[in-house]
Amino acid sequence: MLAILRKEINSFFASPIGYLVIGIFLVLNGLFLWLFKGEFNILDYGFADLSPFFLLAPWILIFLIPAVTMRSFSDEKKQGTLELLLTKPISHFKIVLGKYFGAFILILIALIPTLLYVYTVYQLGNPVGNLDMASTTGSYFGLLFLIAAYTAIGVFASTLSDNQIVAFIIAVFICFLFYIGFEGVADFTSSNFIEQLGMSAHFKSMGRGVLDTRDVIYFLSVTVFFLMLTKLNLTTANK
Repeated sequence: MLAILRKEINSFFASPIGYLVIGIFLVLNGLFLWLFKGEFNILDYGFADLSPFFLLAPWILIFLIPAVTMRSFSDEKKQGTLELLLTKPISHFKIVLGKYFGAFILILIALIPTLLYVYTVYQLGNPVGNLDMASTTGSYFGLLFLIAAYTAIGVFASTLSDNQIVAFIIAVFICFLFYIGFEGVADFTSSNFIEQLGMSAHFKSMGRGVLDTRDVIYFLSVTVFFLMLTKLNLTTANK
């Protein structure tokens, strides 16, 4: 598994992909949060608060993470190396985990520089330090779990086609459905149960600064579910 993980990380940074992903994520956030006028601009927000960042980031990641994961298995299929990979003396689930953690670590590296936003808003507060650290910390944990779930969905989607664009579109659709789709259906049905099936409700719950085990279990369940589906697809493909 570690060999696959290292291979994935090296392949990201041996080509422009890794740098492009990190650059796009930081540039888009920077433009919307600090330069463009609008509801996401922190300077126009009037409060020492990072809520605009945590509202914006999930939407950027809906497109960015599938762009990273779309090549995970679809590229192997297209080049005809998937069969060779599956015959190696390593379990299919470890292959999935190697691909998964490779993409997850890349997105994590892109997220780390955003901690500078915390320091900046902390200094901009009146008085200095007037920032709700519990809410900010909870939102960052929520973002980590959201990234974990998005990445699992993206890796799963890459097993469905040898065309990277198709894999990208499928992953974006599933991520969109899980993040906001169930909430939209719940608005029509007034069903709290359907709303709880979506990621947005659990992400917002963590953003309140309280780490509820129900939210953690939800994100872990979604992540494991799609990783198991990925492993199942690989096993089926190998038969």
